[in-house]
Amino acid sequence: MTIPRDARITLDPEEIPKRWYNLAADLPEPVKPPLNPVTKEVAKPEDFAPIFCKPIIQQEGSMERFIYIPEEVREALISLNRPAPLQRAYRLEKYLKTPAKIYFKREDQSPLGSHKGNTALAQAYYNAESGVHTLTTETGAGQWGTALAMVSNMFDIDTTVFMVKGSYNQKPLRKTLMHLYGAEVYASPSEYTEFGKKILKEHPDTSGSLGIAISEACEIAVNNENTCYALGSVLNHVMLHQTVIGLETMEQMKKAEITPDYMIACVGGGSNFAGFTFPMMAEKIRGRSETEIIAVEPKAAPSLTEGEFRYDYGDTAGLTPLVMMYTLGSEFIPKSIHAGGLRYHGMSPLVSAAYDQNLLTATAYDQPETFEAGCTFAKTEGIVAAPESCHAIKAAIDKALECKSTGEEKTIVFCLSGHGLVDLYGYDQYIAGTLQSSSVDV
Repeated sequence: MTIPRDARITLDPEEIPKRWYNLAADLPEPVKPPLNPVTKEVAKPEDFAPIFCKPIIQQEGSMERFIYIPEEVREALISLNRPAPLQRAYRLEKYLKTPAKIYFKREDQSPLGSHKGNTALAQAYYNAESGVHTLTTETGAGQWGTALAMVSNMFDIDTTVFMVKGSYNQKPLRKTLMHLYGAEVYASPSEYTEFGKKILKEHPDTSGSLGIAISEACEIAVNNENTCYALGSVLNHVMLHQTVIGLETMEQMKKAEITPDYMIACVGGGSNFAGFTFPMMAEKIRGRSETEIIAVEPKAAPSLTEGEFRYDYGDTAGLTPLVMMYTLGSEFIPKSIHAGGLRYHGMSPLVSAAYDQNLLTATAYDQPETFEAGCTFAKTEGIVAAPESCHAIKAAIDKALECKSTGEEKTIVFCLSGHGLVDLYGYDQYIAGTLQSSSVDV
């Protein structure tokens, strides 16, 4: 048997990217600067000092096109199974009877279960170098909290995680993983912070939100010495660190002579989407690519497809700087869905700017149809995808079926941002017919 050369495209460890790519350097129109949450004037670097360490603040405002990855971080990326394979979905293609070629980038093979370790490593490294001994953070479905909890052990840092209550109750094994890695985990809103107590008093039955959890984590960072906040998505430095995904993918497509018609990724705050697509977006800006880049969000939190492009807080309490983004409003609390990592009221300023400048398109799906796509993927490729990743799978399937209808042999590449082996409750609900719609009227 001859195995097709594009069945699984791999890179050697020495081919892990040496530099991160910064889209801010190439956008036709620059991102508008963040604003101080109190004065509403353009934020100065010192305005971020209460929550972030100095190297992170420098990267957040950087306009350099490429930033070198510290060797210690680059070597540690190997332990996260980088470089990650690019794989052909032959059995899915056959099942769909489509002439399209479908490839997927395998971020699910990290021991952490998702792409989140790429920025967790970098942030833990820079905070340790800055003398920080404790990191606080939020997490939705738990992938980010798991990643930060694990890599913090590499740098002798303690971690406190505020997990959105809806996911905290739905995904008990995520809590187990974070506890296994040594983190403290609180359901958000919690009694551990003043803001958490305020929300619980006003909304005792709330399922929480990422905006609330961010506020709680920031409150702890502001009020405790040698403690900083680590963010799993949204801000520029997080998008930067995740570009190892797209840089690897570009090299793999070059090796296999793949020219994508579509690049697709799920999007909540923007991290896996940005990491996967920004290097290709640079090619579009330079006129060297006609690839359509598609962001896929849940109908429970449709910030790109239904939100407004304006300044808004990144959290619910208004502790963070205001950023220019597509937003549903910082006080918006989405329905509780299994794709907890996508339950955010706003969108990365860089992703938002790229969307506003027509560098990408966006679509939104209801929860049941994404789980249907996930079940199809599991039956054909044998991989149980994270509920978040099922959004990208759904869009890829839809494009493949369009090709079936038209007869076009297009190439589809999507990001499998994580596995769903601790998200089986959602699949169980879908199979039993009890999974609820996530649509929301905005």
